[in-house]
Amino acid sequence: MSRAAQRRALRWLHAGVVVLVAAVAVAACGADAVAPLPVQPPGPSGPPGPSRPPATPSATPAPAGSPSRPPPTSGHPIAAPPAPTSARGTPHRPAPAPTTPTGPTTSCQGAVRYDLPLAETELELLRSLCFATGAVLRIQGIGPGLVTVDRPELVSQQYEAGVVDIRFVRPGTVDVTIPQQDRSHTITVVVR
Repeated sequence: MSRAAQRRALRWLHAGVVVLVAAVAVAACGADAVAPLPVQPPGPSGPPGPSRPPATPSATPAPAGSPSRPPPTSGHPIAAPPAPTSARGTPHRPAPAPTTPTGPTTSCQGAVRYDLPLAETELELLRSLCFATGAVLRIQGIGPGLVTVDRPELVSQQYEAGVVDIRFVRPGTVDVTIPQQDRSHTITVVVR
């Protein structure tokens, strides 16, 4: 085999190894399905809810004299025991528990960065926002000194290259005023 042919073969081998390593890396990122955590049905003192059909016993009885314990897991803290099966071999899935909110629900976002590109946003439609302390309202496409707030002690404001960043550093309510097309638009921001 000539030296040039050896180099070509070596390049092909190298490329194959790279493709194989990349395929293994991609497959390792999400090949295993995650089993849901087992759900305990509510006992007699549990919250009222819709009635559920009784669970059918497993098709394979436990050996006599053995304690009734769940089968051992593979040592992984999230591993769940396999679902019991019916006589036909299909797994039984418990009915999902009804979810009821435990407190008042809110559409308040966390400590996120909220981008507001003025060229693409109709400000008339945006009246109020809600964020957690530490959130940033980023207003893009505006000149320096044009955006104002009514409570400067609750925010930290910066301007650079047509972008105003308003970081909400304390809880409270802040009115952010943005001029656009000879009008001033006010967005009320609640900070929790």
